[in-house]
Amino acid sequence: MAEIAHPPRARRVAAMTVVLLLLATAVAAAHDMFIKPARFFVAENAEVLVRVLNGTFSKSENSIARVRVRDISVVGPAGRQQLDTTVWGVEGDTTTFRVRTGTQGTYVIGASTRPNVIALEAKDFNLYLREDGIPDVLEARRKSGELDRAARERYAKHVKALIQVGGERSDHFATELGYPAELVPLTNPYALTSGGTLQVRTLVDGQVAANQYVLYGGRTPNGGMIAQRSVRSDSNGVARIALRRRGAWYIKFISMAPVQGDTVDYESKWATLTFEVR
Repeated sequence: MAEIAHPPRARRVAAMTVVLLLLATAVAAAHDMFIKPARFFVAENAEVLVRVLNGTFSKSENSIARVRVRDISVVGPAGRQQLDTTVWGVEGDTTTFRVRTGTQGTYVIGASTRPNVIALEAKDFNLYLREDGIPDVLEARRKSGELDRAARERYAKHVKALIQVGGERSDHFATELGYPAELVPLTNPYALTSGGTLQVRTLVDGQVAANQYVLYGGRTPNGGMIAQRSVRSDSNGVARIALRRRGAWYIKFISMAPVQGDTVDYESKWATLTFEVR
């Protein structure tokens, strides 16, 4: 059979398609992770289905194996309950678990994973730093002439959600879970309305993370996108989040640092927080 000659334009389109697929693969290598309950406003003594999105705030692209789970906690008026990892269900690209509420209050649901390691070529690692909000490491690589250097990274993800049970709010929203990276609200988001400002403290290994690059955004009640924006935490590790619209919100940051004398080049600690604004 004779070989079919593709016209130049077709070859260019095909080449561009390959490039775009490679870029998509590189970005997908570093999934965000969020806790997204089926409902953020819940009745007392109710069962809540909790989804763990490993991908974007709208879609899970990969599940998280139970063996990687370090902690699952629920904090409410009855105190902190650490759940057995057997509640962690995995099916295809979806991870879920269920919690049961008690009396009224503002609850924290948290999950923390054990570290994993990923290796990326230089261009893929640089793209990941740019797309996922780690500009300080990207700039450090640029200044040191390491943009062409591949990287091995050890990472772990630590995620929280706030749900409002009944109409009576409580101060449990400010509970620190002791995760290696954590977002801790200083005000209760369920006491705020759209147009308000939420203050959150960024913590890394229990210490305030000053000048931390933080991203935030979400989805409106009808599914529209709340555009992602960025802010830096102040000298006390406090970031101020402008809640411009009603809907489900996320706040996230990645703390990454170079590592010396190890099998990896960098170590990162991811933190996310989700809640709803009415």
